Amino acid sequence: MSVPKVTSLVTSLIKEGLLIDLGKIESTGGRRANTYGLAGNACYFIGVDVKRYYINIGLLDFNKHIINLEEKIPYPLENTQQSLNTLIQTIKNFIKDRGINKSKILGMGINLSGRVNNITGYSYSYFHFQEEPLAGIIEKEVGIKTFLENDANAMALGEYEQGVVADEKNVIFINLDYGTGSGIIIDGKVYYGKSGFSGEFGHIPFFDNNIICGCGKKGCLETEISGQALLRKVKEKLAKGATSVLSKKVKNIDNLKLEDLIEAAKQEDVLVIELLFEMGEMLGRALSVLINIFNPELVIMGGTLSETGEYLRLPTKSAINKFSLSLVNNDTQLKISKLGEKAGVVGVCLIARRKVIV
Repeated sequence: MSVPKVTSLVTSLIKEGLLIDLGKIESTGGRRANTYGLAGNACYFIGVDVKRYYINIGLLDFNKHIINLEEKIPYPLENTQQSLNTLIQTIKNFIKDRGINKSKILGMGINLSGRVNNITGYSYSYFHFQEEPLAGIIEKEVGIKTFLENDANAMALGEYEQGVVADEKNVIFINLDYGTGSGIIIDGKVYYGKSGFSGEFGHIPFFDNNIICGCGKKGCLETEISGQALLRKVKEKLAKGATSVLSKKVKNIDNLKLEDLIEAAKQEDVLVIELLFEMGEMLGRALSVLINIFNPELVIMGGTLSETGEYLRLPTKSAINKFSLSLVNNDTQLKISKLGEKAGVVGVCLIARRKVIV
């Protein structure tokens, strides 16, 4: 482009509030040049990360910075109209409390676990009791362009863009929460498969245990490797008289939540640590399958269970070394999520931004 044309375009973008003058830079000779950058407050994107018992909501500015984050808003995720209404009202309250003109919010991304088609906006695991796409229903209620995303895919992108990933282009993110999922990044792009359902790592028929999974089938990976599985095993051990700090914390073991187990592990509770070790060995064996197939540069352990750190990572790494091909796993690092609880919000905000700004 010619200098007059560039000057005209830059001037126009400044008037529209999309660019700002960042001042002059040092010069080794000749006239000092001006630099320009995106105006962070030109527009915003909202990310909603829906967990089983709470919601995280964040606001992303034009410069890809999370400028506002509200974590662990109490919320019961159930496949009911009431639960959907509560989700919509929570989002409305967040927007209202920010005091930002809604016209400046160009898009909103919402994470859900399970089967999500991010192109059509349908969810097949939650809130699928109407013919209209869930993304469209929420968009009408909130008044902001809305996109749905699988939580593990969003978390994978969050880590890739702003988390533990450095120069790696082929990455597998394992979401270890109440369930177990994965997000796959190939050559720097999230791999979705034909219908957006890729990464259902937790539903590999890995065990012959006759335990019915949430998907309705038996023996899925997440029946033994997940937060829900860990809760079940801890409750069984406590019912048989096992010693744990959890016995004093909760009078009724049926009221235990995954967060209670994470806290117990951090307090060096032997019962929880032993069960995490067993789970890590099984997880490593399962991950060996993915490593042998994809030969990734990096595997990231994220989700609530990853907060147990080395108690889960070390036995997982040991089993990977044992069961995967050495020439393959030598190229694969195993790391804990850097963004932690924020991974889903960051990722789905970035996805909404990508959908709007091509």
